[in-house]
Amino acid sequence: MIPRYSRPDMVNVWSPETKFRIWYEIEAHACDAQAELGVIPKESAAAVWKAKNVEFDVARIDDIEAVTKHDVIAFLTHLAEIIGNEEARFVHQGMTSSDVLDTCFNVQLVKAADIIIEDIDKLLAVIKRRAMEHKDTVCIGRSHGIHAEPVTFGLKMAQAYAEMDRNRARMVEARREIATGAVSGAVGTFANIDPYVEEYVCEKLGLVPEPVSTQVIPRDRHAAFFAAMGVVSSSIERIAIEIRHLQRTEVLEAEEYFSPGQKGSSAMPHKRNPVLTENLTGLARLVRMAVVPALENVALWHERDISHSSVERNIGPDTTVTLDFALARLTMVIDKLVVYPDTMMKNLNKFRGLVHSQRVLLALTQKGLSREDSYRLVQRNAMKVWEKGADFMEELKADPEVKAVMSDAEIEKEFDLAYHTKHVDTIFKRVFG
Repeated sequence: MIPRYSRPDMVNVWSPETKFRIWYEIEAHACDAQAELGVIPKESAAAVWKAKNVEFDVARIDDIEAVTKHDVIAFLTHLAEIIGNEEARFVHQGMTSSDVLDTCFNVQLVKAADIIIEDIDKLLAVIKRRAMEHKDTVCIGRSHGIHAEPVTFGLKMAQAYAEMDRNRARMVEARREIATGAVSGAVGTFANIDPYVEEYVCEKLGLVPEPVSTQVIPRDRHAAFFAAMGVVSSSIERIAIEIRHLQRTEVLEAEEYFSPGQKGSSAMPHKRNPVLTENLTGLARLVRMAVVPALENVALWHERDISHSSVERNIGPDTTVTLDFALARLTMVIDKLVVYPDTMMKNLNKFRGLVHSQRVLLALTQKGLSREDSYRLVQRNAMKVWEKGADFMEELKADPEVKAVMSDAEIEKEFDLAYHTKHVDTIFKRVFG
């Protein structure tokens, strides 16, 4: 991922230095287990740890790979240069490349998941604070982009909180499912390596052994992991689109913080554009872009092939780095989001009481009218508001059929705004406890 959309902690998870350090730990722990079993000399296993504090030379490994055309062999050759060929002769005993590659990849995904879960926790805290701040800030709810009935801005935030809380649970489960390792040798039969080695290595790395690894860890686990990230990205986009709509000039109920010195347009000095949330919409597409390839990686030939490899070398770092950045950006946007309660109320009243149409409809049915007649009466008067800018309450009061069953006071009662927000506390208790 390009530096513009990257943060250092997640980038470090995927650096060559981190990768080779994990490879080294897998090989060193495997040697310790082999020594315990008496398969290799304990002195040889101990010698491998001479490289514990050594910086692996990435350029040297790349040079070796240019000749060998094999990344794991290139690393093992470099390791032998560090610890000595004699001590290195038992390294990788009974193992295959996928034991190193797959186990490392899952360690990296676990590290990435930990960062993403922490990102979500920070986002949840900010959303909760803004939800509480605006629990009773009334605004218009919209369906199909059209005024529907009143809600509160706090409820919008509570919805975002509940959604992201579900996403947190998805990522925790995805982390659990991906935290497996395999050190089972060619075609996964343990023919040349004892299962104890796998158990030992996995314990040291915070993983659990893959029950059946063939020669690779099954990719349904990875498909679920990337799918979970795809859902998180879609939630990010949903929230971003809500903010983008609210920032439209003719709406302007909320907007991204516009910092001193910020410029909105190279041509139009007046512009304040929702560039951060537009950016989030684009980043969400990049995260979801990895989901289908991850699903297609599940179908490998027989005990293994490497059609998944090139895909994962790209989507592993790119997707996690992108999602990490997007979550941090959304947290910042919501934290600094400028909210305009007065404009919210102005927009709510723009159509002069029309948002109370359902209350009047229900009141008429309670007075004995059929639902069909009630709907006809309410819609007849509502259309005058749409088409002529009339006042909805006054039109109802002037309608003989409505007046025949409802007094002015009864009509006015149905225009009480508090009626629509009376259960906000109940919803908040469900979301926040």
